[in-house]
Amino acid sequence: MLDQATRLRELVEARERGETIPANDATPDSRNDRSRIAPRVIAIASGKGGVGKSHVAANLAYCISRAGRKTLLVDADLGMANLDLLLGLTPGRNLGHVVTGQVDLGATLMEGPGGMLFLPGASGLARAADLSENERGRLMDQLFCLEESAELIIIDTGAGISRNVIAFASAADDVLVVTTPEPTAMTDAYALIKVLHGTGYDGRIGVVVNQAVDRAEGRGVYTRLAKTTARFIGRTIYDLGFLPADPQVGLAARNRRPVVACQPAAKVSRAMVELAARLLADGQALHRAHAQPGIFRRIAGLFF
Repeated sequence: MLDQATRLRELVEARERGETIPANDATPDSRNDRSRIAPRVIAIASGKGGVGKSHVAANLAYCISRAGRKTLLVDADLGMANLDLLLGLTPGRNLGHVVTGQVDLGATLMEGPGGMLFLPGASGLARAADLSENERGRLMDQLFCLEESAELIIIDTGAGISRNVIAFASAADDVLVVTTPEPTAMTDAYALIKVLHGTGYDGRIGVVVNQAVDRAEGRGVYTRLAKTTARFIGRTIYDLGFLPADPQVGLAARNRRPVVACQPAAKVSRAMVELAARLLADGQALHRAHAQPGIFRRIAGLFF
């Protein structure tokens, strides 16, 4: 398996020497494919906390990585970054150390369950405004190189509709909004969709209903959200399915492992695998038709 952290360091060093090397050398086709400008980016968001957003992000990243895709999971909750707890990881460094110049970005990357690459604690991005022009340039070079080591990037945003959440979500190719059947969760999910629509976001917005009793309840929640969204803002949102309420989720969290990894036969695990497969199968349809710059290029101006 390719050591992606080592690959990142090689890319950064090559750029500093003014050299250009292939973005992805996993296969001969990828070496020759210059059209692959940036990986697909999926932002996982929610209108309120406590709906299982990070659980969805961690397990999706695990499933997609296990499917053979080079997957980067980014903890972009700028206030309460704790995705590492669901992955059984203990980060020694994060982007804050990169911003202050203590380490290079490659030193913060961790290999997570299923072979995914994990970038912990993205709170450092919010501090980038205090850097000098040269320091900012070096940080962005490292972030750009990081994109070149992944085929798919999953961004676990914070909950709610803060500026930072909307910045990450609006820069993604696809936004997956996680909600539950609770009325407050549905109301806040709609608020998030409305704000995102107001930014002019032109990617696809999909809804996943977590903690549903059954498929009928999940479909009902989606239908109510879809009708409200179409009526008041004229936006189409997409049904990405439901995840059943399952006590195995809490047990997995306490054991600090993705539920798909420790309880693959559980109902919620099977539903998560189906969701990951649906996202991969719909990749072409979900991806924006026009070429997009990388995720960090898209959000650079929003932070400094």
